[in-house]
Amino acid sequence: MNYTEFIDNKTQLANSHGFEPLFMPDMLFDFQKHLVEWSVRKGRSLNASDCGLGKTFMELVCAQNFHLKTGKRIILMTPLAVGAQTVIEAAKIGVHAERSKDGKLPDAPIVIVNYERLHLFNPDDFGGAVCDESSILKSVEGATRAAVTEFMRRLAYRLLCTATAAPNDFVELGTSAEALGEMGQRDMLSKFFKKTEATISRKDENKHGIYRFRGHAERDFWRWVCSWMRAVRKPSDMGFSDKGFELPDLITRQHIVTARTAHPEYLFSLPAAGLDEQRKERARTCQERCEMAAEIANATSDPVISWCYLNREGDMLTKMIDGAVQVSGTDSDERKEEVLEAFASGSIRVLVTKPKIAGMGLNLQHCNRMTYFPSHSFEQWYQSIRRCWRFGQKHPVTVDVITSEGEANILSNLQRKATAADGMFSNLVAMMNNELSIQKKQHVTTPTQLPNWI
Repeated sequence: MNYTEFIDNKTQLANSHGFEPLFMPDMLFDFQKHLVEWSVRKGRSLNASDCGLGKTFMELVCAQNFHLKTGKRIILMTPLAVGAQTVIEAAKIGVHAERSKDGKLPDAPIVIVNYERLHLFNPDDFGGAVCDESSILKSVEGATRAAVTEFMRRLAYRLLCTATAAPNDFVELGTSAEALGEMGQRDMLSKFFKKTEATISRKDENKHGIYRFRGHAERDFWRWVCSWMRAVRKPSDMGFSDKGFELPDLITRQHIVTARTAHPEYLFSLPAAGLDEQRKERARTCQERCEMAAEIANATSDPVISWCYLNREGDMLTKMIDGAVQVSGTDSDERKEEVLEAFASGSIRVLVTKPKIAGMGLNLQHCNRMTYFPSHSFEQWYQSIRRCWRFGQKHPVTVDVITSEGEANILSNLQRKATAADGMFSNLVAMMNNELSIQKKQHVTTPTQLPNWI
């Protein structure tokens, strides 16, 4: 490889712009058409619409437009088990999409693949890429982020979609911008931010908490973000009607169990301090928490999801709950997909699994009951709840949160993050709408008056 070829491989594809949509199904809502039109005209963008707003339809319509423009296949990357649902959704809007698990290209304009199998495909075979649940790119040092970014580097058309874009996580916004070819993550941080500490460890240098905006850079940053991202919690965020997009009630019930075994160091249980103590507390109360979850799940004949974090918890729940089937990390991809699809179709009543396995992308709104062992991860909490509590759900969703006396800090921290996330996303939508309003006004100008001497 000569130097010119080396530089060419490292360079983002330049002068990549969108086009007027060539395909638009009538069944899309007005706000969905608006977002699709913007994404196609932009060519490379991030659609941060909330769960249940029809991101799958919008992804497929954008992919179809990219195919019609380039005449090449479009790759659509999804989390595990989401691909089967995407094929069904594609048929509803008259789009031909097929899955591929072995690297072979089907005779279809849209090829759906799992992120885990991306390495089997060649980017030269595609004219564009769509990433479902693109928050998977948030890890700066993650292998998946690097693989997806490299795969899309030379593709003209790119679309990222996520329901949990973190407006305060500047590193995540940077990794998304890099995947879209807008700006490198480190370049973004150096242009708009400065470190808040004089010296930091190499391990912590990518954490967003150590950065703050440079003087007068905040507006410029959000103007830049608005040029390639749209964040939407409900249609009215963009000035459209919310009719038909009202969420049912979310009923969160807290259950606190008491460990039957005495604490090894104290006379009574105290809130666990630090991750090490919290792990020990979780292990010590595993039996009691699983018994409570099983009692709740067995008290109803409705479908239930029992979320867990430890393999031991999953094994216990599966034994204690009538009709429960577990999906664990040791299962093959084929086994995971088989069970998840069976639960989605109603063939299995109770699903036992972890948020990191089934908490992303799946539409499980046939279920409106779940038990949950909380952790400090707000994204896992939000995504897990949103598998059922989403637009289109017809019934109130009940979430039974089960903790021990020593896990009080975990639940309070999770509640704090949820409140902060709601406020920050609202601010993000407001900033975007304000910036877009300013941009529109700037486009409406009076004719330029030339000086007499010209």
